Parts: sequence; C-alpha cells; structure tokens
Amino acid sequence: MDEKNIFIGKKPSMNYVLAVVTHFNSGHDSVSIKARGRAISKAVDVAEIVRGRFIMDVNLDDVRIGTERIVDEDRRDGLNVSWIEINMSRPVQDPAPKVRVGNDVIDGKPDHSE
Repeated sequence: MDEKNIFIGKKPSMNYVLAVVTHFNSGHDSVSIKARGRAISKAVDVAEIVRGRFIMDVNLDDVRIGTERIVDEDRRDGLNVSWIEINMSRPVQDPAPKVRVGNDVIDGKPDHSE
C-alpha cells in the first residue's frame, strides 16, 4: 500500500484527521484521502477539518470522483459504487508551519532569541 494514501472507512472522522496531520508532520508534502460509497461525506469532512482546524497552509490540489462497477454474485447486473479522491499538499517551507491553538493561529517556530 502506498503510504501517502489515507483510506476512509467506518472509524470516527478524527481518527483519519489525526492520520493526515501525522502524515504531514512526519515530513511528507502530499496526501491522498480516498473513500467509496457512504464514506465519501466523511472524506470531505476529514479534508475540511484538516484545512480549517489543524493545518492552515495545506492546499487542495485535486478532487476526483467516479463510479466503479463491482461484480456481485447476488446481482446479475453488478453494483455501481461511487468513489472520491482528495489530493492535498503542503508548500515546501521551513519545518515550523502555522498551527491552530484554541482560537489563535500561531507560528510553530521555536524561539531562539535567548
């Protein structure tokens, strides 16, 4: 499995938000959030929570949607399942991004003024 993919499933949204934030904080510059079927709305929620509450400078690069035909033994005609892929990236910058703490957005740079 490609390490830049976060697959959305049945867990709470904040589990996936934490996975995305951890991915970016470990030095990666991009992530792809993927979901199918009923998890699509949760994928959108995860992307928006990351952008709005945790990492202010993340870019929404691309959103792809589609339908996949799944062969099902019980159904002669198969089953159509929708999917979404949300690609996000972070500009290359110094290692201290702006982060939200409470209602304040702060610069995460260490203070070396001493």
